[in-house]
Amino acid sequence: MAAAESCVGQVVLPGDVLLLPAHPEEDGERLRLGAGAAPRGRLLCGPGLRRCAGGLLVTKCGLLRHRQAGGGAAGAAGGAYWVDSQQKRYVPVKGDHVIGIVTAKAGDVFKLDVGGSEQASLSYLAFEGATKRNRPNVQVGDLIYGQFLVANKDMEPEMVCIDSSGRSSGMGIIGQDGFLFKVSLGLIRKLLAPKCEIIQELSQLYPFELVLGMNGRIWVKAKTVQQTLIIVNILEACEYMTAEQRKQALAKLSGK
Repeated sequence: MAAAESCVGQVVLPGDVLLLPAHPEEDGERLRLGAGAAPRGRLLCGPGLRRCAGGLLVTKCGLLRHRQAGGGAAGAAGGAYWVDSQQKRYVPVKGDHVIGIVTAKAGDVFKLDVGGSEQASLSYLAFEGATKRNRPNVQVGDLIYGQFLVANKDMEPEMVCIDSSGRSSGMGIIGQDGFLFKVSLGLIRKLLAPKCEIIQELSQLYPFELVLGMNGRIWVKAKTVQQTLIIVNILEACEYMTAEQRKQALAKLSGK
């Protein structure tokens, strides 16, 4: 057993037990499970961790991460713990934005391959402005960018292409052109981070369109096929390159 705070940034293994700091005034240091913001003094148990009598039980191999609640100072109560792993198998999570491939039409429902253990369902009414008369033109093989409305181990995953206000918010059918490829989930989280340097540097090289799915799929479209393939190769290599190596490769491509 080790204190959770002392293991942040270190490799943890399945079976390890992490001790939480004692806060008697916080009602037995209870954990709230979920993806929303944690109230002050509460902890969120993220992916790769499970609550146990001794504290937190590690279920995945990876680096332990911790985020303070509301940007508080280090050592403050609250926040979230999770394990940052490099797994490739995707497990659907409610609210995740993913890229799915339409595999079949079953009545009023489309079946999508999202890279999980089973296919997800998508109703034809789950598009902005869709009605019984005005159905979306979705064909087998189309790429769909949407989010999970239902995702748990006991039910079939269900996707929608609208937000809580009924707006598409960028979700829906992805264009026919472009290139779809798959990367690790760790690289996806890195690319989705605010002010990602990789995306900023690539945008200075070529203008392009980019769709990132939490299931490890990326769709890219640039002005020409050659530029599209160059961006794809850089994104795939970024996972194993340092920042300096990436800048040298981009400078060579730009001719500087």
